[in-house]
Amino acid sequence: MTDSVKKVGKRREKTISWHASAESFIEGVKFNESLQSLPSGGDTFIPKGVYFFKTHHEADKHRDECLIRGMEALAASRL
Repeated sequence: MTDSVKKVGKRREKTISWHASAESFIEGVKFNESLQSLPSGGDTFIPKGVYFFKTHHEADKHRDECLIRGMEALAASRL
């Protein structure tokens, strides 16, 4: 760390390991559950189905459009 960065808290960065640990798995599960508990945590806004794309760009564009439409609908429902 450089001198200009202030460290807050005591949490240590996890090192990337080739071996799985139960502690890391449990921490990941808790993180996932906390995300799912958010108001729109369980919704990806992508309609169910099978999609085929010629390029990654097309797939990214489709995902972005679905996300935009879903966020618009979510925001409108909260008004």
